[in-house]
Amino acid sequence: MNFEPLIELTRNGVQECLHLGALAVTDTEGRVLAQVGNPHWLCFTRSTLKAMQALPLVQSGGVAHFGFTPSELAMMCASHNGEEMHVEQVASILRKSGTTTRQMRCGCHVPYRFTFFDRPMPEGFAYDERHHNCSGKHSGFLAYCVQHGLPTETYTEVDHPLQQQVRQAVAHLAGLSEEELALGIDGCSAPNYAMPLSRLARSYTRLAQPESDGLYGESLRQLGEAMSTHPELVSGTGRNDADFMRAGRGDWVTKVGADGVQVVASRARGQALAVKVMDGNKAALFAATVEALDQLGWLDEAQRQQLVPWRAATLLNVAGIPVGARRSVFKLQSGTRS
Repeated sequence: MNFEPLIELTRNGVQECLHLGALAVTDTEGRVLAQVGNPHWLCFTRSTLKAMQALPLVQSGGVAHFGFTPSELAMMCASHNGEEMHVEQVASILRKSGTTTRQMRCGCHVPYRFTFFDRPMPEGFAYDERHHNCSGKHSGFLAYCVQHGLPTETYTEVDHPLQQQVRQAVAHLAGLSEEELALGIDGCSAPNYAMPLSRLARSYTRLAQPESDGLYGESLRQLGEAMSTHPELVSGTGRNDADFMRAGRGDWVTKVGADGVQVVASRARGQALAVKVMDGNKAALFAATVEALDQLGWLDEAQRQQLVPWRAATLLNVAGIPVGARRSVFKLQSGTRS
């Protein structure tokens, strides 16, 4: 089977939902060390791609050219809440590159600080492109264009020189040819790529252990350290990436993508776990990720307790009454599939 049951929901002992998916754990060379389902399933990377999309800017000397800080690099890898700390960082990136909010091609949406937590937006609250969860990435895209004298009006087009550089970097880290990357357009209008789940994991092992990559090593180091040093900027208050990287105590680099994708990489181990939940359910994704980390032996007791909210074993209704259970139903297998 390509997919196997990962997370089951029950109500009064009766199965109500079953979330299927696949997992892959690899090393820096892409060898599959552990798996559930098909570890080579082709899936879109979504926002897990953001650190790779920032590589052309860092690799070409953009950090020194504009004087970007680690906080600003973390923002370029973010899917953020649109909190003030996020908006301020994006504004700073734009200011340093001499670009403006209206040049960002991501559009704008109600900030996640409201929608993710079902909170009303204050009356009169004004939001713009800087509040978009991908605005850090887009401000970095604009900076690359300014640095290299490229048109800013078309920077999200597939044939734009920036996006060609992104595609080259993505293929390199995945250990694939550019032709093997399947193209799609992400929610923020930028090109996105699908690759085997195992290759996504391989890409993140390089981010966590940059010395393993002879071409992009120093750039990967800057991006990975920025993410794990400033996890609150990568996502925000109450969000998954921030909590996971804090639990990792500097060892983990993690990123969630839309529609059920998550990657967690360990610097000390030179390994990464990539998860895809087929129905895109966020709670099931997070619960499966924590369970996989536990089965891999990556968690001590303190980390296990820290990640309890993301395992969400007990289902509560809006009145806070327990009404059901969420539990894992998978066991990691040794990596044997090619």
